[in-house]
Amino acid sequence: MGARQMAKPALKKCFLYFGVFPEDRVIDADDIMWLWMAEGFIIPRGEERMEDVAEGFLNELIRRSLVQVVDTFWEKVTKCKVHDLLRDLAIQKALEVNFFDIYDPRKNLKSTSCIRQAIHSEGKRYLSSLHRSNSKLRSIMYFDPHYFNVFLLIDVFRHIYVLYLDIDYGEVIPDVIGSLNNLKLLSLRGVRNIPSSIGKLKNLQTLVVVNMDKFFCHLPPETADLINLRHLVVPYSKPLAGISKLTSLQVLRVDCDQWKDVDPVDLVNLRELEMTNIYNSYSLNNISSLKNLNTLRLHISFGRQYTNPFPSLEFVNGCEKLQKLSLGGRLEKLPVFPDSITMIVIWQSRLTKDPMPILGMLPNLRNLHLSRAYEGEEIMCSDYSFSQLELLHLNYLDNLERWHLGTNAMPLIKDLSIYNCQKLKEIPERMKHVKHFKHIRSLI
Repeated sequence: MGARQMAKPALKKCFLYFGVFPEDRVIDADDIMWLWMAEGFIIPRGEERMEDVAEGFLNELIRRSLVQVVDTFWEKVTKCKVHDLLRDLAIQKALEVNFFDIYDPRKNLKSTSCIRQAIHSEGKRYLSSLHRSNSKLRSIMYFDPHYFNVFLLIDVFRHIYVLYLDIDYGEVIPDVIGSLNNLKLLSLRGVRNIPSSIGKLKNLQTLVVVNMDKFFCHLPPETADLINLRHLVVPYSKPLAGISKLTSLQVLRVDCDQWKDVDPVDLVNLRELEMTNIYNSYSLNNISSLKNLNTLRLHISFGRQYTNPFPSLEFVNGCEKLQKLSLGGRLEKLPVFPDSITMIVIWQSRLTKDPMPILGMLPNLRNLHLSRAYEGEEIMCSDYSFSQLELLHLNYLDNLERWHLGTNAMPLIKDLSIYNCQKLKEIPERMKHVKHFKHIRSLI
C-alpha cells in the first residue's frame, strides 16, 4: 500500500477529531497536533518526526478548506478552527463509526461505550454515570466549566491515553495520577503542584499546564524520569534536576531559572526552546550545545526590558541549524547570526545602531519583524542586501525619519507592514508597490 493511501484514513481521523472541541473554539495548532500523536494517528516513516508529519496533516486539511487558519507566526499556523457546518459534519461522521461521543444529558443519560468521550456540560452528571467496567475508555476531553474532581473516578481511567482537562482543576493533582500507566498526553489548567508519582508515567509524550494568572507550578524531580516526554510546556517554579535525562524532548518552554544549571548536551532532539525571565547575570552559552535547535525564543524578565540588557548572545552563531529567532528585551548590540537564519523577531531592544547592515547580509533571511527595536533616525538597506527577504514589518520605530533603499535591495519583498512609525517622512517609491503593503501611522 502506498504512502498516500496509508495517509488517507489517518487524515480522516485527524479531521474528525476537531469535532471533539466546543462550538466556535479557537484551537492551538500544537494542541491538536499533540493530541493526534497521543491518539496514535501519526505514524512517521523512516527518519520523519511525528511533529513534522502532524504539521503536514494540518496543512493538508487547511488546503482542502476543511480547517480555517485563525493565526500564523513565522509562516506556521498557530491557531485554527473549523466552521460550524464542518464541525457538525465531523460529529455526525464520528458518531456513525463510534469514533467519539459528546455527552449530552438531554440525549443519553448513561455513558456510551465509545473509547473517546468529550464532556461539554453536566460533567458531574456524566462522570457519576460512568460504568467502572468500561475498560475500553481511552480519551477524556473535559470542557465543562463547572469543577468536578475527575480523579475520584480514577478506576475508570486506568487505560486512557489522553486526559485533557480544559478547566481550572485546582492547586494540587492527587498522587493517583501515577496509576495512569498508558497516559501519553496530560493537559491541565490552574495547577500549582504535580505529585512525584508523575514519574511513573513512562509513556507520557506531552505534559502541558496552562495557568492564566501566570503563577508557577511545582514540578517534582521525578519529572526527569519521563523518558518519552517530547513536549514540556509548564511554567514551573524551581530548577528541575536531571532535565538532561529527557533526551526525547522536542519542545521546551521554561523560565530561565530552570535552565541556568542545565547541561543540555544530551538533549539531542530538542528543536524548540522558549525561555523567559532572563537576567543579565545569567549565561546562556550552553544553548549552543543544542545541535538540532531550530527555533529559539528569548525574553528578558517582565518589566525589566527597559533597564536590564540581554547577557551575551554570541552563542547564537554556534547554533548551526537555527532558523527562527525571537529576542524580546534590550540589546546593546546584535549578535553574529548563523547563515541558517530565515526568520527574526526583535522587539523592545532599543538598539542605537542601525541593525539593517547586519541583517541585510544574512543569505537566507525571509521574514523580519522589528518592533520598538531601534531608536535611531534612519535605516540603510544597501544594494543587494536582503536578497531573500519576503516579509518585513516595522512597528513603533518612534524616531525613524529616513529609509534609504538600494536599487537592488529586497528584490523578493511581497509583504510590507509599517505601523506607528510616526516620523517616517517618506517610504521608498518601490516599496509603495509591494503586493501586500500596509502603512498605518496611528490607530488613535
